Amino acid sequence: MLHGNGDGILDEQTLKAIQTAQKNEITEARIYDRLARSIKDPHNQKILKRISQDEMRHYAFWKRHTGHDVKPRALAVCLYYLIAKVFGLTFGVKLMEKAEGEAQVNYRKIAEAIPEAESIARDEDAHEEQLLAMLDEERLKYIGAIVLGLNDALVELTGALAGFTFALAHPRLIAMAGLVTGIAASLSMAGSEYLATRSKPGELKPVKAALYTGAAYILTVTLLILPYLLLSQVYLSLGLTMLVAMLIISLFNFYYAVAKDMSFWKRFAEMAGISLGIAALSFGVGFAIRELLSVDI
Repeated sequence: MLHGNGDGILDEQTLKAIQTAQKNEITEARIYDRLARSIKDPHNQKILKRISQDEMRHYAFWKRHTGHDVKPRALAVCLYYLIAKVFGLTFGVKLMEKAEGEAQVNYRKIAEAIPEAESIARDEDAHEEQLLAMLDEERLKYIGAIVLGLNDALVELTGALAGFTFALAHPRLIAMAGLVTGIAASLSMAGSEYLATRSKPGELKPVKAALYTGAAYILTVTLLILPYLLLSQVYLSLGLTMLVAMLIISLFNFYYAVAKDMSFWKRFAEMAGISLGIAALSFGVGFAIRELLSVDI
């Protein structure tokens, strides 16, 4: 079926693509506007408002061809707003921009029937560049300190718990040994990060960097030890601990990849390989020490 509008005739497939684009634009306009009204930084607020206005202009462009208004996807507006508030503006906006990037392909297909649609695609490209230049969040400044705490906890604790599992063979003893090791290591890492940051004057504050490192370490330690506190089977606990470690690595690297525009799989494979490799080696060391010392607990 063909549909007429003020600018010509559109086929059913093209009209459907335009309706989807129109809904995307009004949804994104609402998200940017809501975020703009929720932040205090005047520069960031101004940029977000401008992008929201651009999205509304794009919406009006598509409306000329569909001839009717559409409502934004309320769930998407709430979801991206909450993501941005919980995980940071940079992560929330860039996650949305990735979805918007996929929509650009549709714009270019529509441009075959409506040449002006090409300018919409160019605007969408410019949005991401503006956002990259504009956003400046504390949590991203200290991402290096978070990486340090999280990565060291994963590598050291998965290895230590694997070794303790065979050497001690009792869930509560393993949990206690892991907790003591983890707390001591977190304090050591926080102190090292404080000294390292203090020796390199810059934007980062030594105390805050140390707190980010220590907090990331303690949180990771707690999650890794939890299976040993909840279960009585040590090897099942070890398996769940490895699963938790992989989940932490996956979630963190997804966040990092989106916020920093880096490859997810490369970083995930590197962190997972190191953690699992050291865990396997430590398990062997625990077995060897137990046999060598003839310890039976």
